Amino acid sequence: MVPAPKSPQLLEPVLSELYAPSHLFTWVELQGMAVDGILLPIYGRSFAAPGVAVTPRLRARAAALTIPARVRTKVVAGRLTAAWIYGCAQPPERLSLLVDAKHRISSLRPARGCSLHEVSLGQLDVVSLGGMLVSSPLRTAADIALHIESEQALPALRQLLDDEELGVRLRLLTLAVEATPRVPHKRRALATLAQLSPWPANP
Repeated sequence: MVPAPKSPQLLEPVLSELYAPSHLFTWVELQGMAVDGILLPIYGRSFAAPGVAVTPRLRARAAALTIPARVRTKVVAGRLTAAWIYGCAQPPERLSLLVDAKHRISSLRPARGCSLHEVSLGQLDVVSLGGMLVSSPLRTAADIALHIESEQALPALRQLLDDEELGVRLRLLTLAVEATPRVPHKRRALATLAQLSPWPANP
């Protein structure tokens, strides 16, 4: 059992507020501190101290640490993974990573627990958080509507729309989905978004 901390130095963060296996603490030590309630699991092998605000930046850092450094700059956390980073979905079982079509997806070999999706990304589709590229809130919501079954998509979309700081508006999201060319499931996506409207559809 790992002893409780007796000084501030014991819990000096490896990566800002985030703790991960390093020369300071091994994976076994971090697990022991989590069992003792000294640390809280965030994602993968990353932990935070109780009371630390679990922000999108912190979740993005935790996600980044599960991806090899050689791959990290070529992938973008997207779909429900991005929604989780924004605090609008549960932690993913597998990280959903977007790869811009200009990169060869066949040349990327991410760690286990990741799925790759080749897409086209514009400059406004990507933001940087905690050392990880993440799809913007609007792009995240559009991708969830288009690529995730309604049962899973609706809770995440509601939270993305309800978080005013993210700036996602239903009308703008609907226009973004309508403007997406040659994408399967567009009709289903629009039907999903229609369920989010506060006004009933005209009979």
